[in-house]
Amino acid sequence: MKILGIDSSGMVASVAIVQDDVLIAEYTMNHKRTHSETLLPMIDEIVKTSETKLEDLDAIAIAAGPGSFTGLRIGAATVKGLGLAIDKPVIPVKTCEGLAYNMWGTEGIICPIMDARRNQVYTGLYKVLGNVDVVMDQTPMDIHELIEKINAIGTQVTFLGDGVPIYEEIIWKEINVPCKFAPASMNRQRAASVAAYGVTLYKERKFVDADDFAPEYLRKSQAERVAEEKK
Repeated sequence: MKILGIDSSGMVASVAIVQDDVLIAEYTMNHKRTHSETLLPMIDEIVKTSETKLEDLDAIAIAAGPGSFTGLRIGAATVKGLGLAIDKPVIPVKTCEGLAYNMWGTEGIICPIMDARRNQVYTGLYKVLGNVDVVMDQTPMDIHELIEKINAIGTQVTFLGDGVPIYEEIIWKEINVPCKFAPASMNRQRAASVAAYGVTLYKERKFVDADDFAPEYLRKSQAERVAEEKK
């Protein structure tokens, strides 16, 4: 089984190809340029260098949200167009579950945090010792409320995601359980994890037709909220 994985849900743009339990290729960039500039060239490059024919893919896995509204829309447009062109299904991978999968085999609870501004994070709580076991499904949450919830669970926790540099000081100040932070190789979105987890989801038939795929935003965009406030 061969899966193309894509993640454009945050600042990172990442593309990977996984075949069964082998990572064939991965291309990840976390540097200033927009996903509209990088994503399609990255897909083209990884397909060429790995000598992969798009028609040989079984499916395309994508980080489906939450995250950057612009990034999610670019990713959605890319996989919908590509999936329709090669007639392959799309595997939606919840962004926080894809992030948690980076830490496969880690003891305790894994807590991805993505900055959603105003002391809010997109987050979830997971155990990933085999399958992804959801302790708390992904949701927007106040960082203080999240730490209270983790303290109440009382289990070791590993944090990762772009919210860590922003909220690390608050976490250290308020956390009452053993706490770790993921290293650089694992602390941001990786398409390899999206694709690898996508293999499991594909076997469980958790995929959709490309035309039916839609991102999972979890909340309204800032522009929509501002418009509502004006009304």
